[in-house]
Amino acid sequence: MEVVTHFVNDTVEFYKWSLTIADKRVEKWPMMSSPLPTLAISCLYLLFLWAGPRYMQDRQPFTLRKTLIVYNFSMVVLNFYIAKELLIATRAAGYSYLCQPVSYSNDENEVRIASALWWYYLSKGVEFLDTAFFILRKKFNQVSFLHVYHHCTMFILWWIGIKWVPGGQAFFGATINSGIHVIMYGYYGLAALGPHMQKYLWWKKYLTIIQMIQFHVTIGHAGHSLYTGCQFPCWMQWALIGYAVTFIILFANFYYHAYRGNPSFSLKGSKPVANGTSTATNGHSKVEEVEDNGKRQRKGRPKRE
Repeated sequence: MEVVTHFVNDTVEFYKWSLTIADKRVEKWPMMSSPLPTLAISCLYLLFLWAGPRYMQDRQPFTLRKTLIVYNFSMVVLNFYIAKELLIATRAAGYSYLCQPVSYSNDENEVRIASALWWYYLSKGVEFLDTAFFILRKKFNQVSFLHVYHHCTMFILWWIGIKWVPGGQAFFGATINSGIHVIMYGYYGLAALGPHMQKYLWWKKYLTIIQMIQFHVTIGHAGHSLYTGCQFPCWMQWALIGYAVTFIILFANFYYHAYRGNPSFSLKGSKPVANGTSTATNGHSKVEEVEDNGKRQRKGRPKRE
């Protein structure tokens, strides 16, 4: 018990010390004064993962077609805004794409960059709705380990990022990821419009490939910064490398089972499902879900929105 007490006290002392080097500019911003709101929302997310399927088990799935259309295209707008703000502000501030230390000044462009990164962090909380829609539509096998790992960890880790390094090279990964999410949610939004859009969605498999390229670029970028001694926090660089490696492994496993491990699967014969296509990114699961959904829908008519 004494060991536990010492561990807790040391953790509290370390957190208090870390606050002395946190960015004072974001201290009063919504959700940034304490990690508790972020942790509480993440815990509620995990609770819903447990309770949601049990609640929906004996109920008909919701369709949520209109809701998904609005949600997905709203996420396109939000991610486009984030990417646009980061690109414009970093260019105005004269940022380097290879090595850019964090500036904690109140310069207009630096604050604009920090603000865009805060919106990026917030978007990761909004993305919890992806999982909620899966569960309400009873697409339970879409809620894979990769899906949950991605959504839950991104929200928490980016709170840390905004608290201590809302600028500098932190913009690089957020800009790329926001751009990819514009494409990804655009795909989901088009798929939600109905089966008549299927012929325009032949490129869905490449979303996963783009995501995997993103992680390799992240590793290369962080590795270059460490090698050249860039004055960006080393702990952040190593954390990015380790985090990206986990995603490469998980996405590669997903890609293999979705495309390489299923030779009978035909891209032309598959039907897209908004925010739940097996072939899309962020851990959305296997291609057989399309057929499985068809069987479920014949058993009972889904609820309307």
